Amino acid sequence: MKTPATDWLARAAELPTEPGVYLMRDQGGKVVYVGKAKSLRQRVKSYFQPGTSDYRAFIGVLGSILGELETIVTRSEKEALLLERELIRTHEPRFNVVWRDDKQFLCLRIDTQHEFPRVEVVRRMGKDGARYFGPFHSATSARQTLRVLNRHFQLRTCRDSVLSNRTRPCLEYQIGRCPAPCVLEIERASYMKGVDDAIMFLEGKRPELVSRLEKRMWAAAEGQEYEVAARVRDQIRAVDRTLERQDIAMASMRDQDAIGLHREGLDLCIAVLEIRGGRVESVHTHLFAEQPVSDSEVLESFLLQSYASREDVPNEVLVPIDLEGAEPLSELLTERRGMKVEVKRPQRGERVRILELAEENARHAFHEKQRRIGAHEATLEGLKKKLELRRVPHTIECYDISNLQGSLVVGSGVAFEDGMPMKARYRRYRIRSTSGQDDFASIYEVISRRLKRGPETLPDLIIIDGGKGQLNAAKAAMRDAGVELDLVSLAKSRVLEQDDKKPGATRSPERVFLLNAKDPIVLPQTSKEVLLLARIRDEAHRFAITFQQDLRQRQALRSGLEEIPGIGAVRRRALLTHLGSLKRVREATLDDLRAVPGMGPAAAEAVHAFFHGVSRT
Repeated sequence: MKTPATDWLARAAELPTEPGVYLMRDQGGKVVYVGKAKSLRQRVKSYFQPGTSDYRAFIGVLGSILGELETIVTRSEKEALLLERELIRTHEPRFNVVWRDDKQFLCLRIDTQHEFPRVEVVRRMGKDGARYFGPFHSATSARQTLRVLNRHFQLRTCRDSVLSNRTRPCLEYQIGRCPAPCVLEIERASYMKGVDDAIMFLEGKRPELVSRLEKRMWAAAEGQEYEVAARVRDQIRAVDRTLERQDIAMASMRDQDAIGLHREGLDLCIAVLEIRGGRVESVHTHLFAEQPVSDSEVLESFLLQSYASREDVPNEVLVPIDLEGAEPLSELLTERRGMKVEVKRPQRGERVRILELAEENARHAFHEKQRRIGAHEATLEGLKKKLELRRVPHTIECYDISNLQGSLVVGSGVAFEDGMPMKARYRRYRIRSTSGQDDFASIYEVISRRLKRGPETLPDLIIIDGGKGQLNAAKAAMRDAGVELDLVSLAKSRVLEQDDKKPGATRSPERVFLLNAKDPIVLPQTSKEVLLLARIRDEAHRFAITFQQDLRQRQALRSGLEEIPGIGAVRRRALLTHLGSLKRVREATLDDLRAVPGMGPAAAEAVHAFFHGVSRT
C-alpha cells in the first residue's frame, strides 16, 4: 500500500539528530537504498519535503515502493561512512552505486615476526599474525601517519625484495632515517626498540612512549652520546606534536556483539550491535513489553535464546550490566563455537564506547517502535483521564526554577510533542523580578513571559516543577494574562528516612498537584504516565542547571572569588593566602576549604558549591 509523502515526513521528524546510517526497504522487506547522514532527521526529511532539489530518478518513486525505514546511530560522520559502505556491500541496494572492486580503507601493517619489520600501507586486514592499525577513514590520514613513523622511528621503508638485494645504503640512511639493515650488521634487538616505539605511537600510548623516550634520551646524554640524545629529543617533540588518537574503527580483529538495553517502566528494548573484523556490520533490535523481572534476568534469558540457534557466535559478548550467569554462559557459548567466548561488562576504553553506542541505538529503537504501536498515544490518553485534562496533551511544556543559594536565579522551559522533545522551542530565562530565593515570584515571572509570546504557540498542558505553592503562582500568572490552560505541578520524590544499616532509603512517591484540588494524586510509580511526566520534568531541570552553570562559569572567569555569596574581602585574602592561587581554590575539596583560617562550614560550602556545580532548587 502506498504511503503518502506527508506520513513519511512526519515519521522522519521523529528520527534522532545524531549522525548515522538509514536503510530504506521496499514493501517486501528488501533494502533498496542505504545512506549516511550528519543528522538523520534532516537528511531523511529532505527526501519527502515538497519541492525537494534532489532530482535523482528513484526519489519520485519512493512513496510507492517504500515499506520500512531503519536507522543506525553512530558516534561520528566518519563512522557512518564506514558503516554505510559495509551495508552497501552486504545488501547491494538497487538504488546505490555498488562498489564491486572490493577495495578496502587503508590500514597500516607491521609484521613483528619479520627479522626487520617495516610499516606498510595495505587495504585489507588479514589473520597472519601481523599487527594492523586502522582502517583509516582517509588515505591522507594514513599516509601522514606513515610519514611521521618513517621520519622519527628509524625503520626501513624498502620492500623485502630490495632488502635482500641491495649492496649499499640508500638515501634514507644518508639522512639518518634508517639504520640500513639491508647492508650493515644491525642487532635485531636494537632495531625492535624502534618497532616497539612505532607500535606504541600507533596505539596512542603517549605517556608510556614519552616516558620511555625520555629515559633513553637522558641515558644517551649521560653517556655523552649527544647526537643520539638530540635525535630522541626530536622524537619526543614529534610525538607531542602529532600523536592524536586516530578516528578509526576497532583495530582488534576480534568479532564482537555489543548489547544495548533501554527500559521505561515494564517495557524495554535490546539492541545487538554486531562487529565483525573490527567494523560495525549491523544492528538488530528487539522490543519486549510488560517485563516485570530484573534487567539481569531479561538479558540472560535473551542471550541464551538468541545464541542457542546461531552459528556465528562472536569472540566477545559485551553486556551493559553485571550478569550472575556470565561465567556459565561463556562456557556454553565456548562449547558451541569451539573456541573461547567471553561474556563480560567492560569498565573502560573502546569497549565502553561501543556499549554506549549500542545503548543509544536501543533507546532510539524503543521510542520508534513505541510510536509505531501507538504507545505514546495511549500514554497521553491516560494522562488526560487521570489528570482530568480538557484535551489530550499532545504538546506539553514544563518550567523549572533553579538558584544557587539565592543568587543566579534562572528559569527554563522545555517543550515535548507526542512524548518527544522539541528543542527548537526550549527557552531560558534570567529572573528579573527578584534577586533572592523566591520560587513563587520566579515562577510567576517565567509563566507571564511565556504567555506573552502569543496564543498560537500555547501547549495543551503546562507542568510546573514544584508543589502547591508553585502551582498557585503559575495559576495567578495565567489568570492575570487572561489565559486558560491545563496546568499541573509535579513534586519530586524525596528521602523520608535513612537507615544506616541498610544501603537503600525510603522515598516518597512522585506527586501530581491539580488545580482546585487540596491533596495531590499519586499515580503508580512505574506507570507510563508518571515516567513521561518525570522525564519531561528532569529535562527541564537539566536545562536550567546547564544554563546556571554557564552563567556561573562566565561570572567566575570575570570576577574570580568576588561573586561567591558570603565571601568578603577578608575571606578572599585568606583563601588565596592559604591555598596559593585561584586554580587551587577551584580544585579544593570541602575539607581543604574548611581548614582555611576564618572559613566557617557555611562559607566553605558556599565556595565549594560555587565552583563544583552544587545547585539548590
